[in-house]
Amino acid sequence: MKKLIFFSSFFFLPLISFAAEGASQSSSAGEAGMKAIAAAIAISLGALGGALGQGRVAASAMEGIARNPQASKSMFVPFMVALAMIESLVLFCLVIAMIKT
Repeated sequence: MKKLIFFSSFFFLPLISFAAEGASQSSSAGEAGMKAIAAAIAISLGALGGALGQGRVAASAMEGIARNPQASKSMFVPFMVALAMIESLVLFCLVIAMIKT
């Protein structure tokens, strides 16, 4: 039940911004506020997803190195590439949020 409430809140938040836009066409302060809220949500979800992804990649790499220490040199480059890809997605989220505000 908690998951349903959590995910449905993210689906209904854009409806509030559309309603606010239609209600006050002349008010740009409300529109700027909604854009700021949308940017904050985008950055926070991007950072949350990136942190979870990097944690799982690091945990898997450490587990693999613990099981087979001789393979640590061959695991290092793919590990760093995976971390760089995850971090680039977080930075893209930040850039898009900054452009839209």
